[in-house]
Amino acid sequence: MRIGELLGAGRTADVYALDENWVLRRNRDGLDATHEWAVMSYLSAHGYPVPRLGPRDATTAPRDLVLRRLTGPTMLESLESGDLTASEVATVLAGLLAELHTVPARLSPQPEDRILHLDLHPGNVVLTPRGPVVIDWSDTAEGAPALDRAMTALILARTAVDPRAGDPASACALALLNALVPHFSASGGMPAAHLAEAAARRTADATRGGAAHKRHDSNNSNDEDGGDGGDGRGHRKRSDSRDEADLFGRAVALVTEVM
Repeated sequence: MRIGELLGAGRTADVYALDENWVLRRNRDGLDATHEWAVMSYLSAHGYPVPRLGPRDATTAPRDLVLRRLTGPTMLESLESGDLTASEVATVLAGLLAELHTVPARLSPQPEDRILHLDLHPGNVVLTPRGPVVIDWSDTAEGAPALDRAMTALILARTAVDPRAGDPASACALALLNALVPHFSASGGMPAAHLAEAAARRTADATRGGAAHKRHDSNNSNDEDGGDGGDGRGHRKRSDSRDEADLFGRAVALVTEVM
C-alpha cells in the first residue's frame, strides 16, 4: 500500500491519499482503530451514513483505517460560508443524532443503550452529493442518547465562550446552539447529570490531547511520566487542565441558560 500526500489533520488522526477513491486515516500515538472500525461496520449494516470502509486484515496496522474518499464541504464550512443557515444545520445535525440513536447498542446488554458518537459537530459531517456522512468515530461509545446530545451542545458552547475562538466562530457556534436546543428538548433533553459527564469527559480528552501534542513536538521521553522535565511542562499541563475545566464549566452554564 503506497501512502500519498497528507490531505488533512484532525484532533487525533491524519488522513493520507491512497488513490483517487481511497484514503488512509492513521491515528496518532498508536491509538488502536479496531473498535472504531467495528462500530462503523455495524452502523453501515444498519444503513447509517458512515464512510465506506476498505478491507482490514492481518496486514493492516491497528492504528489505520482505509476509507472511501469523500467529496464535498463539511457542514461547518457551509455554515461559515453562509451556504447553510444555523437553522438548516441544526435540523440536519439533530436528525443525524436522532437517527443514530435508533440503532441498538452493539455490545451493551442494557436495552435503552444506543451507539453514541460523542463528537458529532458540524466539522464532522461531510456534505457529499449523496447526502451528509458522519466521520471521526474515534470517541464512539454506548450509553444514554442524552449524553450524545449534551456532548454536541457542550462542544458548541465551548467555542461560544472561548475568547481564543474569535468573534465570527463564537457567534456561529452560539447561533447553532440556540437553533439546536429546541430539537434536543423534543428528543428527550440534556439532563444536568449528562451535561456534567460530558464536561468531565471533554476536559480529560482535551488535557490528554494537549499533553500528547507536547510530547510529539518536544520528542522528549521524560514527558511521558507527567514530570515537567525541568522546563515547566508539568506546570503547563496543570494550567491546561484548569483552563479546560474553566471553559467547560462556562460552557455548561451557557447550555443551561439556553435551555
